[in-house]
Parts: sequence; structure tokens; C-alpha cells
Amino acid sequence: MPKQLHVNLFEMNCVSHIVHGLWVHPDNNRHRFNDLDYWTELAQLLEYGTFDGVFLADVIGTYDRFRDGPETSLREGMQIPSNDPLLVIPAMAGVTKNLGFGATFSTTYEPPFAFARRMSTLDHLTKGRVGWNIVTSYLPNAARNFGHDTEVVHDHRYEIADEYLDVLYKLWEGSWDDDAVIVDRERRIYTDPDKVRYINHVGEHFKVAGPHLCQPSRQRTPVLFQATGSPAGIEFAGRHAEVVFTGGNDAPAVRANIQAMRQKAVEHDRDPAGLKFIVMAGVIVGRTDEEVSAKLDSYRRLVSVEASLAHGQSAIDLTAYSRDTLISDLVSRRVKGWESLSRYKADSTVGAVLAQLGGFNRERFFVAGTPTVVADAIEKWLDEDGIDGINLRQYLSFETARDFIELVVPELRRRGRFRERYNEGETLRERLFGAGRARLPSDHFGARYRDPAALLKPALPLRFPA
Repeated sequence: MPKQLHVNLFEMNCVSHIVHGLWVHPDNNRHRFNDLDYWTELAQLLEYGTFDGVFLADVIGTYDRFRDGPETSLREGMQIPSNDPLLVIPAMAGVTKNLGFGATFSTTYEPPFAFARRMSTLDHLTKGRVGWNIVTSYLPNAARNFGHDTEVVHDHRYEIADEYLDVLYKLWEGSWDDDAVIVDRERRIYTDPDKVRYINHVGEHFKVAGPHLCQPSRQRTPVLFQATGSPAGIEFAGRHAEVVFTGGNDAPAVRANIQAMRQKAVEHDRDPAGLKFIVMAGVIVGRTDEEVSAKLDSYRRLVSVEASLAHGQSAIDLTAYSRDTLISDLVSRRVKGWESLSRYKADSTVGAVLAQLGGFNRERFFVAGTPTVVADAIEKWLDEDGIDGINLRQYLSFETARDFIELVVPELRRRGRFRERYNEGETLRERLFGAGRARLPSDHFGARYRDPAALLKPALPLRFPA
């Protein structure tokens, strides 16, 4: 059987998420992000297209390094204003039966006990269709919003996250027995007290007594997503992640990233097949080449390079320099912000870099073409790169999703690469890993707390690379 594609729509509860400037396009609906109808209409469209789910990004600060302030981000609607991603999930779940939801939440600045209840509540309300994208937050402004003078050091954020997950597993997997809720009306016992317990976690960063406030949900632990590439992140993924949001400049690089994380899973006594890998992909599709070209042209005319520089936290304003200036010249002159130029080739010109930022084909996982061309590319991503799915980057809402559903999905189905229908009643984890696998697998680190005795044992902190 050919590998089938998993697809999430990549979203964020804001005006401009990834492709900046296109909110001004007359066919875009991004200005409606504050309206509940926007999210319910989107959910119904994605369910019609049998998408795996909607993947909701988030940040808890603003991008304010470019030009020494947030002004560019504010003017461009670049991830500000933005709303809480978790709060739109119940509305979308209420108008769908199968669509999954992945929500981003940071482990660095908010305590685990309250978050455990929010995710269990969502797992109940969605009947097991929810996942969590684990992030540690990287914006300096985010740190200042929670009382820190500067960012928490990168690897230390992962140390905090590791203990955060330990607390959550104890609450989700260990605090309640599967049969704790008995609903015995005659004896007036809703929950058997002997089957619920404190977790009494005492660690370096958290002290949590428990018990968990929610009864067991279908998945207990939501599907665990993580985006990573750093050594500490890969180590963390080896212990915790089920779906890794990754990438690479070419097929060998992508395969190497995947292999590295599978090897880390083995080192943590996990089945390496217990990890799935998704990438962000741009797909622009039309019925004819002329239609594709017209879409590309309309998008390119509106794209904002300044917003892209702000999103990249660029410390240098490249728009202030002549387009024929070499990057190497700016570095040698040590102009203000030159340190952030390391991501660009030294022999590139400022004009070439700005053109790259304003283009749509600068990454491996991009394709623009007719349905046959798009499907050919997706098959290569699946077979040559070894990925399992994509987070579909949006250009226009709802045009990007509608085009994919109407033009790409039928072609993928003809090739056996996309589901014909949902399996009714499955959880998000079952959709990804197979029927009967609603819970964390037994070889996952979090599963150890199904044994109440494990709650009494000392924590096992993750060792990160020096």
C-alpha cells in the first residue's frame, strides 16, 4: 500500500501568520479572525475535505527586534493582534465530528496544573480529537511579558519543559484509574475515592500535589506535537514527541533529520515507528498553468518583505541599503545588526535576499502547478524525503484550503495517497497511528505513570547534550 498523506491546515488566530501582506487581498478572509463564524466555516470546510486537522500556531509576545520596535508588526498585522488558539477549538468541534485539532502552548511561563485541566477539557469536548504542539517560547518580548528581563536560556527552557511534561503525565496518566468513575446512583458514588490519588510532585521547577481535576478523557494525554531541530530539541523529541514538525533544504537533509530523531527514540526505549514527521508545505494549484501563474502574480504583488524581516527578528533593515550591496560587505563593515546576516550567503546581494523573502519558491516543500504536478511533488516528499504529512501553508483563507480540497485531494485519491473517508469515532491518535491506539503507547515515557507506584519514584530528568 502506498503511504497516504496526513494534512493539517496551518493556522493562527491572527491576521498574518506565515505569508505576510496578503491580508489585503480582496478574496482573503483574514480580517474575520475575531469572528466565531470564521472558525466554524473553516472547520466545516476542512471536515468536508477529510483533513486530518487544523494546526494552530501561537506566540505569547510580539516581534519587536526589527527597527527596534513593534511598529512594523503592528502595521502589517504580523501575528499581532492575535488571540488564544485554545478557545476556538470547542466551537470548531461543535460543528464537526471528525476533524482533529492541534494547539500550541508554551511550557516556559505558565504552570502545568492549570494547563493539564484545559487540555483534558478539550479532549473531553472533542471526544479525543485534540493534540498539543509543545513549544518553549523564544521571543524576548514573551519573556518580558512574564516578568523576566530576558529570554530563558535555550537549553534550560527544555529542562523546564521536561519536568513540565513529567508533571502532566502524572496528572493525565497516573492520578485517576481508568475505572475510577462509576456513577453509582444507588450508593450515591460518582467517583470511587480509592481510585484517585495525589501525585505529590516535587521537582526543581514545579511542586504540584494533585489530584488531577478531570476524570480520564479518551486519549488522556493529547497527541504530542513538537517542532525542533536543535540538539536539545531532538533529545526532548526522542523522549516525548509523537509527531515532529521538521524540515530540511533537500531530501538527504530531511531524511537525516528524521533518522536522528528516530535514533533518539530508540535510545529512549521507544519504537522508532512511533514517530510521525510533518513539514510546512506551500501548495498553489490551479486547473491550468495560466491559472497558477495568475495566482502567483497576484500573491507576489502583495507580499510584504518588511513583515518577513520583522518575522525573522532581523536586527538589520536591509531595505535601507542599495540592492546591489553584497551581504559580505555589510558583514565586513560591521553595520548595525550585521550578526543576523549569517543566515544568508555572503556572496548574495541585498536585492537577491529581498527577492528571496518576497518569493514563494525558496524552500524544498513548495509546489505551484496543476493537480498532476502537485500530486507528483507530494509523492516525492512522501517517498524520497520520508515525511508522513504536511501543515498546509495558507495564502488566502479560504481559497488555499478549498483549492487543495477540490483539485489536489481527488488526484491524490486516484493514486491511493489520501483517505476516501474518515473512520467514524476515531481519536486523533488513532488517525495517526491506527485503530485501538487512542492512548500513549506502552513504551512511551509518560505511560510509566499508569502504575501508581511510579508516582512515588524520583523524577528522571532528561540529560541534554553539553
